[in-house]
Amino acid sequence: MIQFLKDSTFAVNDVINRSWDVLRKHYFSIAGLCLLLFLTSNASGILAFYFRDVSRVLSSFMAFVFVVLYFGIQLTLFKYIFHVVDDAREHVSLQDTIPTTKEISYFFIAMISLVAMILIAFAILAVIILPVIYIFNSTEHAVDLFTILSVIFLISFMMRVAFYPFFIIDRHERPFKAIRLSFAITRGNFLKLLLLLTFLTILHLLSIYFNYRSYPMLSAALSLVNSFLVVPLSSVAIALAYRQMMREYKGEDDPTFIKNII
Repeated sequence: MIQFLKDSTFAVNDVINRSWDVLRKHYFSIAGLCLLLFLTSNASGILAFYFRDVSRVLSSFMAFVFVVLYFGIQLTLFKYIFHVVDDAREHVSLQDTIPTTKEISYFFIAMISLVAMILIAFAILAVIILPVIYIFNSTEHAVDLFTILSVIFLISFMMRVAFYPFFIIDRHERPFKAIRLSFAITRGNFLKLLLLLTFLTILHLLSIYFNYRSYPMLSAALSLVNSFLVVPLSSVAIALAYRQMMREYKGEDDPTFIKNII
């Protein structure tokens, strides 16, 4: 177990070091796309506030436009990172990294499918926990247990399926096959991904903590570092983690869910 932890740590360090190199060479392009994501997210919130009393139809339409725009930029970001990692050219045109209509459609189909899976899993979990109410003659224990298990399931599930967009934009796979492949390549890599996620989110969590403890200046400073350094670095690190797992993957080209759940 100790050796496995060492190997996992070294693997995460390798991803982080390579991510620094890629980000250093293409910082302004990657950070610019991250900034565009930030502006799109905030602009959608502002417009939603102003349009909420004007027209529900217009508000819903604008929400749809911003959702498509936001995830379209996110896919462009990852596609750009793949291009600069795989291509020896110094400069890569952003126009070449814009996702196609089919890729965006596949992305949303997979996303909706995953939401449906999560809701079904929560419903099954609620039924399983139902006897706890009768055992303790109280709903409080059942709610607490449901909350804990739901959080554990959600984190584990999202880490396992997080790479499905990459299969869509990188290998042009269909939605359900992309989800299955994400399950397959993350099998046996959960601890490495957890260590990587912990490293990448620690500054963000510190920013939230200091804001909660009423240290606004320190929180603002960490927020700036998080926005202009950690978020771009995280994007590159996740893309490189996908590349590394794909190189090490020895499984089937069209895997099944059952074989790769655990």
